[in-house]
Amino acid sequence: MFLFDTLKKHKALTALMLAAALLLCNVLATPASAADDEELRSSSEIREQLDQMEAQRQENEAEIAHLESQLQENLTEMEAIVTQKNIIDQEIFLLHKQVDTINEMISAYNVLIADKQAELNKAQERLDTLNEQNKERIRAMEEDGALSYWSVLFKANSFSDLLDRLNMIEEIAAADQRRLEEMKESAEKEALAQAELAAEKANLEETQEILAATEAELQVKRAEADQLLMDLIATGEEYERYLEESEERQQQLLEEINKTEIEYEDALASESYSRWLEESYSIWIEESIEESRREESRRQEEATRVTYTAPGGSSGGTVGSSGWRSPLLEPSWVTSPYGMRLHPVYGDWRMHHGVDLASYSGQTIVAARSGYVTQAGWDPWGGGNYVRIDHGDGYASAYLHMTYYTVSKGQWVNAGEMIGTVGNTGVGTGPHLHFSIYYNGSSVNPCDYVSFS
Repeated sequence: MFLFDTLKKHKALTALMLAAALLLCNVLATPASAADDEELRSSSEIREQLDQMEAQRQENEAEIAHLESQLQENLTEMEAIVTQKNIIDQEIFLLHKQVDTINEMISAYNVLIADKQAELNKAQERLDTLNEQNKERIRAMEEDGALSYWSVLFKANSFSDLLDRLNMIEEIAAADQRRLEEMKESAEKEALAQAELAAEKANLEETQEILAATEAELQVKRAEADQLLMDLIATGEEYERYLEESEERQQQLLEEINKTEIEYEDALASESYSRWLEESYSIWIEESIEESRREESRRQEEATRVTYTAPGGSSGGTVGSSGWRSPLLEPSWVTSPYGMRLHPVYGDWRMHHGVDLASYSGQTIVAARSGYVTQAGWDPWGGGNYVRIDHGDGYASAYLHMTYYTVSKGQWVNAGEMIGTVGNTGVGTGPHLHFSIYYNGSSVNPCDYVSFS
């Protein structure tokens, strides 16, 4: 009957623990609200969004590089247009100088032509005068009858007089002819010079027309260069605006990526913590089941409990047939129980394989049961100075954070015998005693073996 009750209690406890585990899993898996469901995303979803944002960032970065290249090309082209415009301006300036020079030359030729025209007019006037005088003399001689060859011949007194008369007539005619020829030649020279000057003037005017046409053509090129320069400036301003917008988008995208990466890290930490919590609670359930089995075994020993008094007459506490007692001579209480807890130093959830007992620095620590000391030294995992005792029946006990210990490895100690003093060595928040009990290598709850009060 007793065995049946024990099995029934064990099954009930197991079912209760499994139900608690399922309830915990449901709580962890169920979102608090629809709003939380929208905000809390899985790390894979956030990672996918990060990949998309990174691709967008690279695309935007390529666009920025392209715009910077286009802007540089635009600036290079603007410099070339400005250089070309300066050359055109220099050519126009030189053309203006040439036009001014030609205008001055045309003015000089106009003066020379006017001078030659005046000389020509004088020569022509002199020639006309001489011709008119010669004609008047000839008419007068004809009217007087003095110019007839017959009169000259028949009026001659002698042959020599005839020759003289003929020579005189010839000389007069020759002189008149020479004067006429000279005047005619002079007039022709003046006319030729005037024609040459007119030809030079015509050449200059033609050159002036060519320069004017060239200047007009350069003005057209200059206007085209000015327009092209204005277009390039407008295009450059547009590129700069696009570049500024792209850089702003890039900055916003980087900020979003940074926020999303933080969200991603938080999601990973949350998922890791959830997995750890589920695993920890699974371990806790397994250990609780094992503990329930050991509890049934301990209950069978309750009928054989005895009272133990420590040497020296001090209160030793209540112990069972296996000899368990409080590790402190003075009354104490549990400040941190056995099981899962939020670590007071590291700030994370982890298993507490023992109990912390309220005490003060220097308080005496005694063996909770008789046995051999298997460890007496420094715990590298944060326990500071500690002692571990093997009690020989599958049970062992550990005492951590001692100021110092008074036993050594291999030494036999009796229950209630001093093994050290309370301290704050290792990782802790103040003087206290961490007391653990192990059965077959696994920790158990010391409160199931010792009554602390």
